[in-house]
Amino acid sequence: MATSFAALKKSRSSSLSKLVTETAKINAPSEGSNEDNRFWTPSVDKAGNGYAVIRFMPPAKGEEMPFVRIWDHGFQGPGGWYIEKSLTTLGQKDPVSEANTLLWNSGVESDKKIARDRKRKLRYVSNILVVKDPANPDNEGKVFLFEYGKKIHDKIIEKLSPPEVPDGFTPEDPVNEFEFEDGANFMLQAAQVSGYRNYDKSKFDNQSSLFDGEDSKLEKVYNSLHSLQELVAPSEFKTYDELKAKFDKVVHGVTTTSSAETAQEEDVDLAEKMFGSKSSVTEDVEQTISTGSDESETTETVEQDDALSYFEKLSQED
Repeated sequence: MATSFAALKKSRSSSLSKLVTETAKINAPSEGSNEDNRFWTPSVDKAGNGYAVIRFMPPAKGEEMPFVRIWDHGFQGPGGWYIEKSLTTLGQKDPVSEANTLLWNSGVESDKKIARDRKRKLRYVSNILVVKDPANPDNEGKVFLFEYGKKIHDKIIEKLSPPEVPDGFTPEDPVNEFEFEDGANFMLQAAQVSGYRNYDKSKFDNQSSLFDGEDSKLEKVYNSLHSLQELVAPSEFKTYDELKAKFDKVVHGVTTTSSAETAQEEDVDLAEKMFGSKSSVTEDVEQTISTGSDESETTETVEQDDALSYFEKLSQED
């Protein structure tokens, strides 16, 4: 476990292979808190276009992985909005996942549609350094948390573990984009495609050494990294009973009171922030749902097969 900047530099030789191994585990077959100023979001113009250059950062002090993934549920029912983090993030049972499993296993198409509409949504979070932000130059040179979806994550994995190529073709060397010295800047290009935020044209630049390897600058950045494990600490999640009560209220409806109306208005505002902006995370989720993959595969086995189980295991290895 990296405990200092010096230890981070010494661990470079083994970090790539370990990162490739662990990301492979969670990517085997089987985008948050918009008011938080720790988070950076790319700015876009009226047409939905935006450009920036960012650099994914290594794990923060005392942490093993340079990203975490978080599952959320966001949907509306007779009793208002349900917008909560899923306990499957922690490898625990979640009432919505359990209800979705029962609906899907009924074999009734209308039940399956409800399960799809309530399906959990995936987002990743990493530390980044903003290299260029034309719309907000004051952000440049600062460390932020960055939420992203499957498309950007896939680009990361493709660099970490390039696909095999036929004989006669030159294979790409694996690149750990999260390294200071041999990482790569990410040329982020946002566009609006069919009403959704799209990052297809984004790509990694060539490998480069951040700040030309100047230790004083690198150490300053390293000491500015935010804890990712804090985002997935059990204290950041409601209990099963609390979520079950909220789920029942949303699904079965409630008697309207002034307090209930206020709570529902707050939920609607939050829903618009998290799911109404048609962000890249939402796009990734909708594409996953539209693949027509058998929802029976998203039963408890898959719903509970989550990142935290291996994060916790990693923390016990060293």
